[in-house]
Amino acid sequence: MVSTTPYIKLGVLDKYNALGGFAAVFIVTNEKNGQEYLLTKQVAKGENGVDVFFPTEPSDPEYFKNMQGLAAQPTPGRYHWECRVNGKKAVGGFFMFPEVGNDITVVGGSASR
Repeated sequence: MVSTTPYIKLGVLDKYNALGGFAAVFIVTNEKNGQEYLLTKQVAKGENGVDVFFPTEPSDPEYFKNMQGLAAQPTPGRYHWECRVNGKKAVGGFFMFPEVGNDITVVGGSASR
C-alpha cells in the first residue's frame, strides 16, 4: 500500500524578536479558481516565528480553511501566499502543486522448499 500527499511549508520569522507576541495570518489563494484559505497562528512572546504546512490536515485543531469552513486540498496548480502580521503583509510568494501519482511494482519472490 502506498500514498502520496504533497505539502508546502510556509513560515514567518521575527528575526530580532522585536514584536513580542503576535498573530500571523497566512492566506493562500488558488490562482485557478480564486479560492482563498486562511490559517491564523498565535506566536507567543519569547518565540520569534512559526512554520505551517499547506494544506493542513483537517483533523488538526487549526487548519487552512475557506470562508465556508472547508479544508484546503492539495489540488495541482499555482498558488499565491502571504503572511500578515499586525494587518500588514510581512512575507509572501507563490508555489506550484504538481500532479502526483504512484507507480507500484510487485516483486515476486521464490520460496524454497
